[in-house]
Amino acid sequence: MQRYQLEIKANKRPEVLERLLRVIRHRGFEVCHLTAEIDENRVTVQVTVQSERDRSLLVHQLIKLPDVMDIQ
Repeated sequence: MQRYQLEIKANKRPEVLERLLRVIRHRGFEVCHLTAEIDENRVTVQVTVQSERDRSLLVHQLIKLPDVMDIQ
């Protein structure tokens, strides 16, 4: 099983964290560690996930979310 670390920058909205976690789960990834920092109008989420699937499958779906600005 592979582990991947992602840093996701998104607009600050009440539902953004829930949407991120839903996509992670639906794509077959398991969250191992999660931290979130919130400032005036942006959320930065650092998440470690694990899966047998490739990281790109998750990144391509997360970037489609309307509030996601960047993924590293």
